[in-house]
Amino acid sequence: MMKSTGNRITRKIIFSFVFICLCIQAGAQDAQIRYALIPENPTPGEPVTIGINADSTIKSAALYTGDKRLARASFFTLPAEADKPSVMAAVLAVPATADAGSAYINIERASGLALKIPLVIKERQFKAEVIELNEVLTGIRTEPDPQKTRESEQLWAILSRTGTEIYSLGYFVPPVSSTRRTSFFGDRRVYKYSSGKTDTSVHAGVDYGVPTDTPVNACSAGKVVLARSRIVTGNSVVVEHAPGVYSLYYHLNSIAVTEGTLVQAGTLIGQSGATGLATGPHLHWEIRVSGENTDPDAFIQRPILDKEAILTKITN
Repeated sequence: MMKSTGNRITRKIIFSFVFICLCIQAGAQDAQIRYALIPENPTPGEPVTIGINADSTIKSAALYTGDKRLARASFFTLPAEADKPSVMAAVLAVPATADAGSAYINIERASGLALKIPLVIKERQFKAEVIELNEVLTGIRTEPDPQKTRESEQLWAILSRTGTEIYSLGYFVPPVSSTRRTSFFGDRRVYKYSSGKTDTSVHAGVDYGVPTDTPVNACSAGKVVLARSRIVTGNSVVVEHAPGVYSLYYHLNSIAVTEGTLVQAGTLIGQSGATGLATGPHLHWEIRVSGENTDPDAFIQRPILDKEAILTKITN
């Protein structure tokens, strides 16, 4: 009896010791995670870059308000350079419809939560506009069509994919030389149909009011992953720039590239037009990050994958 009791006590001691060691190891591992959040307090529609010291067990970052997940992105590696170590990075976008207030980003391993980063989503005001559609355009937007459904599914399969290639690290440039904009990112739209009914949406990009056949150029280096005609967006081009980061160009009059083409900033990809659901000649320019639309101007104002800035924040 005494021997059995002694064995149980020994097993409990060993179990407790192993458990404590595992907890200490896990705690030490989490304590070693250093991160950079750029910007630290974003606005609705703004991309957020998360960088951490290299840790292959980190898989994803997810943005939450309360218990509601707003966005999620996978981590990828920014390789080491001669004088700079490698870092892990993820880019996600605060939805344009997000409410201002407290939020947090979970840094996740396959095994669970690794780190919770608090932040504040700052308030932002968006414009509103009313768009009247004739009978043809009303039909394009409202009538069920299996081809529209297939095209939507094909596009979503592309935009929700996180690849491994990094084609661009620097600033983006506007796709046209004109600065005339007829619609802005995040505009709250009301569509007035020819039937008298209305519908609402949030504008996912920027519209440049340019004449038909205005040259449209790639905003940054990347790979063309879609170049074809679509019912709603007309002649369309999509370029992949980094894992989960895509630029989109809609309503083109003609397309000058093919799928699989590698482009640089300034490469001609087509000419502007009014194909698809368009009330007049213009270019719709859009940026998607892990499937979420985000403000293109943010990519012009700062490099979305600024390794120097990430390392500075991690090491300070």
